[in-house]
Amino acid sequence: MRLSGAKALLEALKREGVEMMFGIPGGATIPFYDELYHEESIRHILARHEQCAAHMADGYARVSGRVGVCCATSGPGATNLVTGIATAYMDSSPVVAIVGQVPRSMIGKDAFQEADVVGIMTPISKYAYQVMNAAEIPEIVKAAFMIASTNRPGPVVLEFPRDVLTEEVDIDFPSQITLRGYTIRSGDPHPYQLKRVLGLVLNAEKPIIIAGGGVIMANASEELIKFAELIQAPVVTTLMGKGAIPEIHPLCLGIMGMHGRAEANHAVEEADLIIAVGVRFADRTIMRLDLFAQDAKVIHIDLDPAEIGKNVRADVPIVADAKKALKALYDRLVEIGVKKHVDSPWLKRVRELQKIFASEHQKMMDGPRIRPAKLMKILREMLPEDSIITTGVGQNQMWAALYFKALKPRTFITSGGLGTMGFGLPAAIGAKAAAPNRVVVNIDGDGSFLMTQQDLATSITEELPVISIILDNRSLGMVRQWQCLLCENRTCEVDLGNVPDFVKLAEAYGAVGVRVESYEEFESAVRKALFSEVSVVIDVPISPDEKVFPMVLPGKRLKEVVYGG
Repeated sequence: MRLSGAKALLEALKREGVEMMFGIPGGATIPFYDELYHEESIRHILARHEQCAAHMADGYARVSGRVGVCCATSGPGATNLVTGIATAYMDSSPVVAIVGQVPRSMIGKDAFQEADVVGIMTPISKYAYQVMNAAEIPEIVKAAFMIASTNRPGPVVLEFPRDVLTEEVDIDFPSQITLRGYTIRSGDPHPYQLKRVLGLVLNAEKPIIIAGGGVIMANASEELIKFAELIQAPVVTTLMGKGAIPEIHPLCLGIMGMHGRAEANHAVEEADLIIAVGVRFADRTIMRLDLFAQDAKVIHIDLDPAEIGKNVRADVPIVADAKKALKALYDRLVEIGVKKHVDSPWLKRVRELQKIFASEHQKMMDGPRIRPAKLMKILREMLPEDSIITTGVGQNQMWAALYFKALKPRTFITSGGLGTMGFGLPAAIGAKAAAPNRVVVNIDGDGSFLMTQQDLATSITEELPVISIILDNRSLGMVRQWQCLLCENRTCEVDLGNVPDFVKLAEAYGAVGVRVESYEEFESAVRKALFSEVSVVIDVPISPDEKVFPMVLPGKRLKEVVYGG
């Protein structure tokens, strides 16, 4: 059929099952938006900043498990996507970004709103491509969705010069494509490596499982739980793996790492076998790379071979899909009649660790002033099990990770690898777009919230109500905490002052704003917010001296946990 590039792009997106996209139009993308005007099957969410459009697509992808789509014009529109694309890349989130470009004849001539998008995006995406003729649009769009969603997921960027969108050519839509140099891995574990794992598992006295984001991406939570229960191994998670196992499960010890729970960190240090699934062994997770797992064997299961041995040696590497690998291991162990005891000395030791540190966790909730840890406990008790939590980055993120218990996968959405302040609100809007019938709560800090607060307008105009809880210490809290701990209480350029008034700010956008001064007022505000038809901002003033503990200071081992003082 003979179509314009814009029509071909729209048709290609429809054939990939796209039902929703997030973006802001501009001069270079007007031809595409003119075609979108007539299309009813794709809902476009108008963001107020392109970074937010990328975060919305990211949040949509993480909740739905589908590819999120964002769109921006050339030049500053495209460069505004950079932080969102880098965030998705670091956290392996499948996003396709459609960006405009100046006409082909003007490329390289410093035209108005021209930027080298492919050059900028290549280091922070799985693939970035400049489409130079309309005839290749169907194939390259199909390739983009394939690359974004297969093997290790990640963002793909497609750049369209304006005249490519307007030219008319004969278009064919292939049902299948083959990409030279790109192979979709089966994800099947190697039988010999499985056999080696069985031997280590059978002989281990103190096994532990580290579950990462790869477990959630592979939809392998059920397999993880069955495997852990079979071998009676405690499970800790990375920040990105939070929710892979219900955090009320008796084998779950919570998150590990710099701000991990002390019992989780100590258990990892004491284990004689570490089974890491979908984990990249990030520095914030294991701290001292040179001292990690000195007395333990390491089994590393990951779909991306580049991660095996990159940071931590693997005694048994398994390049495989987490779901397939865990199922295969479970089936093999059942075949040979393995049955571990629930009262093993190792599990008794783990329960002892939990008791030892329970009082320290409780201290983080005690006292006359409002304590963020207790707010997280109250919030968990009030929200439905399938509620979705997003976070900003900073102290708010760590309080949520430590003290809000995730009960299901894909319900805790945060920026892990890049640590992007401002992620929480737009990610919440994307999550609500993916799951309109579920409660979505953004747990944020005042500094993080202010970076993307303008997209409250998007939540109102697009009727995507989310709840934002701002832990308001009028400070860049995490930087302040580090300065207090490492710079002898010399705080520099972290105080945000007394503006804005978050209640009035929310009301200016047409949202509901409420400030709470007690736990009772907090409960009342949350209860009302659950039934609100518009977004709600709950401002919770807290002391700037409130710190996130436990914490492992830089240069220390996992078990060298600080609880304050």
